[in-house]
Amino acid sequence: MEYRHLGASGLKVPVLSFGAGTFGGQGPLFGAWGNTDVDEARRLINICLEAGVNLFDTADVYSNGASEEVLGAAIKGRRDQVIISTKTGLPMGEGPNDAGTSRPRLIKAVEDALRRLGTDYIDLLQLHAFDAGTPVEEVVSALDDLVRAGKLRYVGVSNFAGWELVKSLSAQERHGLTRYVAHQVYYSLVGRDYEWGLMPLGRDQGVGALVWSPLGWGRLTGKIRRGQPLPEQSRLHQTAEYGPPVDDERLYGIIDVLDEIAGETGKTVPQIALNWLLQRPTVSSVIIGARNEEQLRQNLGAVGWSLTPEQVARLDKASAVTAPYPYFPYRRQEGFARLNPPVV
Repeated sequence: MEYRHLGASGLKVPVLSFGAGTFGGQGPLFGAWGNTDVDEARRLINICLEAGVNLFDTADVYSNGASEEVLGAAIKGRRDQVIISTKTGLPMGEGPNDAGTSRPRLIKAVEDALRRLGTDYIDLLQLHAFDAGTPVEEVVSALDDLVRAGKLRYVGVSNFAGWELVKSLSAQERHGLTRYVAHQVYYSLVGRDYEWGLMPLGRDQGVGALVWSPLGWGRLTGKIRRGQPLPEQSRLHQTAEYGPPVDDERLYGIIDVLDEIAGETGKTVPQIALNWLLQRPTVSSVIIGARNEEQLRQNLGAVGWSLTPEQVARLDKASAVTAPYPYFPYRRQEGFARLNPPVV
């Protein structure tokens, strides 16, 4: 397993990490991902650790806290072997202070997560969304206090817009507070928006990407083909409306190229899609999920080899879309290009 620094921090993380969103199985959305219990979670974690995957990502909102509880029970007795990443900020109740990232909400959320996880510290806490109703200074100050108290080791964000992240980093720098080192983002062959503004920002500011849904919300699992109905067992039947939209013709064009490269390499479609991500700038780790051992072992096969530059170029071409202003191609013209060299 290859390990990379998480952004500009000293923490080294595996290039593949495990997403515990399938643990617990409660709730209408996040519960639809899976219903892995403690025994099965322990078995999946054993496989991960054997392969060198020691970063496990969850969130308080996953299965209404049950994901954290199952993860905590499954790693009991080996806390020093794992890196725990969790997230907070989305609603956990109907009360006025049951959502967001105000100081009292963050303190309570961290205490609750520590209890559910059965640990006295969290390696990485990420804000699940930007809270426009709370001053940024209040948020970053509370996080810094939690780091200084030893309850958090590192902090990051998830699903932030560029200006939201820059505003937060600026406040941290201005007041000498703990900086964000990670940004958990949606990024895949069928969703390359991250490249337009957030990737250059991450490289400039030392914020590493933790990639969620690297298989495009289940569209690049190898089960979808042009002209074929969606398999009955696909979770897309339940969750497609919640995921980022993808044009069908573009999706099938990407899958066609993935199938071609699968024939050339002997690798599977998801392994190729994951390997493509591992070669992108600023990516610290790609979060893989699995509801069973077969899925996990297949995803672990994405490491230990690399696509050729020619194969990467074909996937780039098949998945390319025209970027919006001010990122669209005129910036590649002489003059603009000299001032703004491309990240990828």
